[in-house]
Amino acid sequence: MPEAQEDRIYWIDTLSRIAQPVLYHLTNRQLKEKMPVEGKIDDRPMYTHLEALARLLTGMAPWLETGSREGEEGRLRQHYADLARQAIDAGTDPSSPDFMNFSEGYQPIVDAAFLAHAILRAPGELWEKLEPRVQQQVVTALKATRTRKPGFNNWLLFAAMIETALFRAGEEWDRMRVDYAIRQHEQWYKGDGIYGDGPEYHADYYNSFVIQPMLVDIIEAVASEEEAWAALQERIVKRAQRYAVQQERLISPEGTFPAHGRSLAYRFGAFQVLSQVALRKELDATIEPAQVRCALTAIIRRMIEAPGTFDENGWLTIGFCGHQPEVGETYISTGSLYLCSAVFLPLGLSASDPFWQGQADWSGKKAWAGQEIPIDKALKD
Repeated sequence: MPEAQEDRIYWIDTLSRIAQPVLYHLTNRQLKEKMPVEGKIDDRPMYTHLEALARLLTGMAPWLETGSREGEEGRLRQHYADLARQAIDAGTDPSSPDFMNFSEGYQPIVDAAFLAHAILRAPGELWEKLEPRVQQQVVTALKATRTRKPGFNNWLLFAAMIETALFRAGEEWDRMRVDYAIRQHEQWYKGDGIYGDGPEYHADYYNSFVIQPMLVDIIEAVASEEEAWAALQERIVKRAQRYAVQQERLISPEGTFPAHGRSLAYRFGAFQVLSQVALRKELDATIEPAQVRCALTAIIRRMIEAPGTFDENGWLTIGFCGHQPEVGETYISTGSLYLCSAVFLPLGLSASDPFWQGQADWSGKKAWAGQEIPIDKALKD
């Protein structure tokens, strides 16, 4: 079997391993009963279950939407798509024991947005195939977050993503929340593909965890609604392309990357932008799709196979490489960790796509082996 094909199987197996306990217990409406809640503060059980579902699906969505319909992969994709729809029902049905909190505290604004992002990424599988009853449950849940004001930082995009999903669903939506998030992030742009998380620059991975993936998908969905939004679309995409170049160059020859900034417990979810740009087939001309796959596979292997990454029942544990509970901020709990699924976005590409063909060294591996690598330069816009 070609190594590239083995990589795709490994990605699917790893995603399945991560997803199985969340979706299995949700479809049986036993998630709150069965899922452990590791964390540092006592209020996390109010939020952790929505975190697990929404963050998992935001990464799984492209595979569920456009993954293979053939063979074993097709069977598995269909299985998980069915489970995902049942899980959404279980989490939004007020009569369900797993009914999730969309209306208390501020955290639900975040994870309602991740659920909205999943629906935006997989409208066929995660919206159109939902029963009308479940669609209405989702709409009610998303609108329940409007009673609270998002923070003056990347949280503006959570509010905007929720409204964008409502727009795509044909529901009443708040253009002002979308407009405010887009315009404010334009003000917070720092240059060379980097946004501030609010007015200040933060040395962390939030450009990839939240800011650029949501900006790109929001602007693509709503650009036709306002000339001012359409005028920003090209530069938003170019900034994401530039940030993806930076991300690819962060990956060491050994498949490691700098452990800096907050939310390190999201593990390889830190590479969502690189994965998203690859999914969109918009990688910089200096980067081969195969080198991105090889680099990300090296990272996935290093992190997922570290002892202690999963507990004895298959749930993710808090840590960066293994079980390191000290890495988790006070807002981190078991459900938070499922944002790691964002690295798997390229599974939405066909197995025949260049991303899944051949082998190629990534930039860090080439550089430290004395091989030829393209010169790097800043984006000027």
